[in-house]
Amino acid sequence: MTPALSVQSLTKSFGALKVSDAITFDVAEGELHAIIGPNGAGKTTLIHQLSGSLAPDAGRIAMAGQDITRLSMPARARLGLARSFQITRILAGFTLLENVALAVQARSGSSFRFLRPVAREAALNDQAAEALVTVGLGQSARRIAGTLSHGEKRQLEIAIALAMRPKVLLLDEPLAGTGHAESARLSTLIAGLKGRLSIVLIEHDMEAVFALADRISVLVQGRVIATGTPPEIRANAGVRTAYLGEEEG
Repeated sequence: MTPALSVQSLTKSFGALKVSDAITFDVAEGELHAIIGPNGAGKTTLIHQLSGSLAPDAGRIAMAGQDITRLSMPARARLGLARSFQITRILAGFTLLENVALAVQARSGSSFRFLRPVAREAALNDQAAEALVTVGLGQSARRIAGTLSHGEKRQLEIAIALAMRPKVLLLDEPLAGTGHAESARLSTLIAGLKGRLSIVLIEHDMEAVFALADRISVLVQGRVIATGTPPEIRANAGVRTAYLGEEEG
């Protein structure tokens, strides 16, 4: 079966520093594939290349067999690729519904005269409301986004991404900066999305990663040193030495 997302020999350097070193992995349809690695491993550079905000020097990225390596971010979004960001990007002065409806509007190609058309187009608001319900914010649609807690802003950002109706969702450290209760709520949300679409998850919370992931790729110094199921990664001596800091016995 053709992978939902295929990354082949992706390479990126900044001067003499090679931050992506022939990275290769596939994401199956409906799979949650986590990317883990220490700080400086190249995870952010990788997700920038997947999303289209940074061009690789070499290699290939494909969605459902279609080469998207040189496509722009909007072109990738139209094909079904969406992402959340490590730092939340929302319109703090607008309601949750308005934030998500603008994403629906952008996807649909509706006249983009900002909020007035959104307020008048019931179909946009209905789709936005559906996305908010999916992430557990359905009762907060009229709240101003700037009043949300950090974890709620993460939920809103995922709703905005879902409003793009993605086939592949890139989640960039969605649990970063959240407390225990918010982290648990977001983990439950992400678990509920499994199987509905393919997910690439970059995350430092190892407990969440090993609970959520179908497969994990370990990135160290720009290279994938192992890919496997959570039990396979836990048992991998090279991963324990290079990433988890354990000595080989």
